[in-house]
Amino acid sequence: MLLSTQLQYSDDPIRNADAVVAMEQAGLDVVWVAEAYSFDAVSMMGYLAAKTERVQIGSGILPIYSRTPTLTAMTAAGLDALSGGRAILGLGASGPQVIEGFHGVPYDKPVARTREIIEICRKVWRRERLTNEGLYPIPLPEGQGTGLGKPLKLINHPQRPDIPIWVASLGDKNVEMTAELADGWLPTVLMPEKLREVFGPALDAGTAKRAPELGPLQITGGGILALEEEMFEPARQLARSMHALYIGGMGARDRNFYNTVFRRQGYADEAKLVQDLYLDGKKEEAAAALPDDFIEKVTLVGTPSHVQERIAALRAAGVTHLHVSPVGTDPLKLLAQVKEWIA
Repeated sequence: MLLSTQLQYSDDPIRNADAVVAMEQAGLDVVWVAEAYSFDAVSMMGYLAAKTERVQIGSGILPIYSRTPTLTAMTAAGLDALSGGRAILGLGASGPQVIEGFHGVPYDKPVARTREIIEICRKVWRRERLTNEGLYPIPLPEGQGTGLGKPLKLINHPQRPDIPIWVASLGDKNVEMTAELADGWLPTVLMPEKLREVFGPALDAGTAKRAPELGPLQITGGGILALEEEMFEPARQLARSMHALYIGGMGARDRNFYNTVFRRQGYADEAKLVQDLYLDGKKEEAAAALPDDFIEKVTLVGTPSHVQERIAALRAAGVTHLHVSPVGTDPLKLLAQVKEWIA
């Protein structure tokens, strides 16, 4: 099991980079760099490649709509070269509020687009002369553009022709596609006790079509981490605020992927209540309405023995990358302790 964390996209990027350098020394294996409607992730990933030596650097995530598939492949290859083979390409559809509201691009066919982008990226990294039919016709077909386009291959020789691709997915069809084609899965919030019930059929369907050379699907899971008693309540409140944002406000009332998963985990009434409160501007009430047992199961907050039990549950559910957000007087000490437990 590897240890990972995610940078907060609203924080100062230079301070964030310095923090990653220290976390790498404490045992961090993977850092995920978010891209919402914030600073872009790629700039930060390149900077981290120069500042660090060992840690893997993943985009968490690059939205599939904001770059052409070929540029996505070129970007991942460049980051992999700069980092000495430490890049991870994390992809995701984001949501219509960001894609249509910030990028001005229609939000359509997310699963089909992700599938084609993965295939295009791998063709580019293998230095094939690039052609593609479907949602992304490459080169442009006759009657479109100037008619001068021709198949090209990447000039550079990539550090690796098989850069890991991880996908952030929640819906059944997207999870199935992830299990079929991707190296890893970013489920955002993972409750190990409900993994099979909520995602099992989709994972099984995708795995049945998975190429053997991809190996087993890698999975992240974990949550906010706190081991000091005086930090338990602040950590839980932080978790409540974060999950209320996603379950209540990260999407429209009738189209919120996180709310749908929360319902499927057995909290149908609570999902409606949290969303209603949040969209009415009652954010603190929405956070307070989240069930205690949900917060306990999606965090790593408590005594060392309790946290070790939660880690064991995640491992048993198939999690390969323990994802933590440390809260404490000495976050680096927390990382080092957890790294010792999972080593």
